[in-house]
Amino acid sequence: MAQTVNKDMLIGEIIQVDPGNAAILMASGMHCVGCPSAQGETLEEAAQVHGMDVDELIKDINNYLAGKEA
Repeated sequence: MAQTVNKDMLIGEIIQVDPGNAAILMASGMHCVGCPSAQGETLEEAAQVHGMDVDELIKDINNYLAGKEA
């Protein structure tokens, strides 16, 4: 079973799960995934700062991860 992400994970952890997750975050408008402060933010915190729906981000990332397993 593929690993999943949740809103309490740090951006750095999410990218460590799969580097392709950075592209999903960037495509969603979160262009600062590489900056040092973003690495220590949770997905929920980062989504809030950027005015994004964290549940949509989680769905997109987990769908991507599930598709890699297939």
